[in-house]
Amino acid sequence: MGLLQVLVLVGFPGLALLAARHLKPVAWVGPVVVCYAVGIILGNVPGLGLRERLSLSVSEAAVPLAIPLLLFTTDVPRWLRLARPTLLSFGLACLSAMVGSALVGLAFADRSDEWWKMSGMLVGVYTGGTANMNAIGLALRVREETLILLNTADIVVGAVYLLFLVTVAQRLALVFLPRFPNPSGWDEAEEQEARRASGLTWGRARGMALAFLLAAVIVGVSVGGTRLVLGGLEPPVVLLLITSLSLAASFVPAVRNLPGSYALGDYALLVFCVAVGTLADASRLRDTGLFVFAFCAGVVVLSVGLHFALAALFRIDADTALITSTATIFGPPFIGPVARALRNRELVVSGLTTGLMGYAVGTYLGLAVAWLLRP
Repeated sequence: MGLLQVLVLVGFPGLALLAARHLKPVAWVGPVVVCYAVGIILGNVPGLGLRERLSLSVSEAAVPLAIPLLLFTTDVPRWLRLARPTLLSFGLACLSAMVGSALVGLAFADRSDEWWKMSGMLVGVYTGGTANMNAIGLALRVREETLILLNTADIVVGAVYLLFLVTVAQRLALVFLPRFPNPSGWDEAEEQEARRASGLTWGRARGMALAFLLAAVIVGVSVGGTRLVLGGLEPPVVLLLITSLSLAASFVPAVRNLPGSYALGDYALLVFCVAVGTLADASRLRDTGLFVFAFCAGVVVLSVGLHFALAALFRIDADTALITSTATIFGPPFIGPVARALRNRELVVSGLTTGLMGYAVGTYLGLAVAWLLRP
């Protein structure tokens, strides 16, 4: 039964990605939501006999592997070449997430003894992504229920904000922000050609294998080095080492250009989604779910509102503010859909780059806020 459980946890994301390519409803909700939903269903079906410890082990292994795979593609030198408004807007979005998470955490401090951990985790996800949030949760040894609830709340709240971004956000933002100068439009034919070129080939499979091997080495070195120097396993140190070594590796062009590395990291996150979903006990979620959803929604509303207020103060154009908000709240996978909704192809490169920057700094910023707020 244990082997079958692992095969389901590791294999189902592949089915979800395949379904997203061919089934419009799955593509609309996204593989992440599908993987969470299936995991939660499996975890609450009586008589399946799933081993909680095994699901937990798979989820804890997926995040450390995902971090290097996602960061290998980061072009750090390009950060310095980005237009000033993009870098400024990204910095303001990160600052807004830190301030918003801290204020909401302090407001809810009497509701949970893990409020400061939740604040740090939400800084991670709203400056970087799911990998950062879960890395921070593992580093701070957050309870499983809190980890599951925050992931679930992030999906629901994020879906509402994404709907806003692709519908009326640009029109509302133009009321108080300048217009983007000379937008380039959106070439649908070019996008379809790029999607066809991204299929699995021998070179791409080889790149994935090398990326996975290098990620495993970085994780092993980080774990082994921490044990050797500190005499034990310290999750915060391990995850910070993984992040730092992965960024260092990204300076090597051969590593940065490994085909399929980012896609493999994204797959590892989907494995995490299924695994952590099976840990969701509906009876436990009912008691604390509303509080966590309110906490998460409060952080998003306050962080986004503060970001756009600062963008207005610094006269950042509407499209740049919206794409950097997308990069921090959602990460690189959502840059394309939002840029398409904004009808501005020029935003893709800056959005992807700032999204990867968020992955790079999210763990640091989240842990910093959590430790600053720690009672």
